Amino acid sequence: MTRLVVHADDVGMCHGANSAFVALSHCGGITSGSVMVPCPWFAEIADLAQHDDRLDVGVHLTLNAEKAQYRWRPVSGVGRSSGLVDTDGYLWRSVADTRANAHPEAVETEWRAQIDTALAAGIDVTHLDAHMGSALGPEWCDRYIKVGIDYDIPVLLTRTLSSYGPNNHLVGVDDADFDRFVTQAQAAGMPVFDEVLETDFSRPRDVPTAYEDMLTTPEVLAHGLVFCAFHPCAPGPGEIEVIEPDCWHVRTDEYAFFATDEWLAVLDAHPFELTTMKELRADYWAARQALADAPPA
Repeated sequence: MTRLVVHADDVGMCHGANSAFVALSHCGGITSGSVMVPCPWFAEIADLAQHDDRLDVGVHLTLNAEKAQYRWRPVSGVGRSSGLVDTDGYLWRSVADTRANAHPEAVETEWRAQIDTALAAGIDVTHLDAHMGSALGPEWCDRYIKVGIDYDIPVLLTRTLSSYGPNNHLVGVDDADFDRFVTQAQAAGMPVFDEVLETDFSRPRDVPTAYEDMLTTPEVLAHGLVFCAFHPCAPGPGEIEVIEPDCWHVRTDEYAFFATDEWLAVLDAHPFELTTMKELRADYWAARQALADAPPA
């Protein structure tokens, strides 16, 4: 049976993302989400998470501010010498620019600042994952895993880079480059996913959603652990429709569909065991304890 995490990325990016995350967590349409700490609506979701045990919240480690006019800066307050920011002082728009300019030490400092900010705000951080896949860059992926180990929080990783949906941002990196990071994570007892599926942002407005097809390929059904990196967002005049004028419908359509009985029926009709990142964190803690208790080889 496939263990399936149905996940909401980009929580905290805007009010609509927060509203969708809360509503879908309550109705069972998703099982977890992750927050972008540098974004303007972080404080709202932090406040909500403190008072709602139904919200499974990780940190969506953020090194990029990719929107045309809706930008954010590093939480750590580092300047241009860090390589993390562009000439306007915002995080780079593209992962390629981040990889070309950011110093690994500054990247790790920023990640730790984002995690510390979330913890200080009262969020029970269940996992770490990466906005646009940036943390999986070979320049600092080992640091990504080490940060997870240091905070005792699992990180999102797949057995191969080719099985990680948002890998299009990591140009020139292949599975061979990625093997050592998988080995590092497995040695620490981290849960390693078989596949990360992702929202299809290229879907035109007149084409229906096809999430059941996405989840029921023979490859997915043969996997043991699958992560769905979806991006639901509630509609709101002047918000997501302005932030992403070309593809806002993809996010709002996801929100509408995941709130329906039809979506819940899809999840129930197939051999899925829905799981949360909080449950996988418990698995990780148990694995770490087993490693600590094992006699020396």
